[in-house]
Amino acid sequence: MRRSEFDRAVADEFGARGSSLISDLVLSELGGRTPADALAAGTPPRDVWLALCAATDVPASRRYGVGRVEPKRR
Repeated sequence: MRRSEFDRAVADEFGARGSSLISDLVLSELGGRTPADALAAGTPPRDVWLALCAATDVPASRRYGVGRVEPKRR
């Protein structure tokens, strides 16, 4: 997962609330850091996304493959 895919996934799943979750929610799975701090420290976006999903009870069906842009049709 790229950072841009992470950002799209957060926006799609959490809407306007996403930015506050990223900056304010402290997650033990990320070493007691917020998602923003973990990303800044070099934690892979996929790991941050999965920790955020677990903490906010996002169903497993919406955790994988999100954030990807649909390929352009020719």
